[in-house]
Amino acid sequence: MKPVVLQLGSLPEWDEGPLHSKYTVLPYYNTDNKQALLDEHGATVKAIVTRGEIGADKPLLDACPALELITVYGVGYDAVAVNDCAKRGISVTNTPDVLTGDVADLGVAMLLCARRNMLSASDWVRSNQWKSKGNHALSTRVFGQRTGILGLGRIGYEIATRLAGFNMTIYYHDISPQPRAPDWHYVDSPEQLAKQVDNLFVTLAASANTRHIVDRQVIDALGADGLLLNVSRASNIDENALLNALESGTLGAAALDVFENEPDIDPRWLALDNVLLQPHHASATTQTRQAMGKLVLDNLAAHFAGKPLLTPVTLAAATEAGTEAN
Repeated sequence: MKPVVLQLGSLPEWDEGPLHSKYTVLPYYNTDNKQALLDEHGATVKAIVTRGEIGADKPLLDACPALELITVYGVGYDAVAVNDCAKRGISVTNTPDVLTGDVADLGVAMLLCARRNMLSASDWVRSNQWKSKGNHALSTRVFGQRTGILGLGRIGYEIATRLAGFNMTIYYHDISPQPRAPDWHYVDSPEQLAKQVDNLFVTLAASANTRHIVDRQVIDALGADGLLLNVSRASNIDENALLNALESGTLGAAALDVFENEPDIDPRWLALDNVLLQPHHASATTQTRQAMGKLVLDNLAAHFAGKPLLTPVTLAAATEAGTEAN
């Protein structure tokens, strides 16, 4: 008999086939009466497949008393009730490493695009204003700037490594100075980090302790010429404070791949011309999404074969508030 898997979000077609061939899949995300599905089948569920932004909360876990595994399609597991998983002995896996390079690439692209005004320059050509009005407005130099990395984990480190090639001075804040970054400058608080730099990347794993770690004080410290970039989780930034700063000009610009309540984002974003908006797609390349799906399927297979999980989340560490990045 196939193990029963509760699927909380859609997956690419190349993952759906293998998932349905090996398991009895309950399509929770595509079911009108979700409570009825849980009432009828919740006791049989052995594993949950979810996405990082969806997670799995405590009421859902409670509806699945035989649950053994939650496997997350994504690196972030902040939306998973990890405390309850730890108490019940439910294993959790995610898909780290395979998406690191793509997220770092998009972060650097966002910096270049925002500083060099590439979107408005493209519109300038397309609207024929180049011909009718002349050259586009000047932009801001990228090479040689000072860039801060808030959270020097996998993604933050790869962004910093790429930006070092632009002859940038790299500053960072994390739980402690990192031995692998001897040529970069450790700063002991987010606010002090913001004061030191032209560009500030947020690359933290989200937790209760990092919620709104980028607050009004940090945003003000970055200043009217500063650029704030977020490729982590929206909850790491006080979004209302960020909107206020962008509207008032106390912050120069922002480049964001994540938002509160996405995709139903605050309409205030759409009225701003000093923010680069991206649809939470930093890992969205064919190659990376295939690798993420493979990790999800391989973790499921390993669990039900009684083998070690490939990418387990250490729940004891996950339940402690920290600021270490992905």
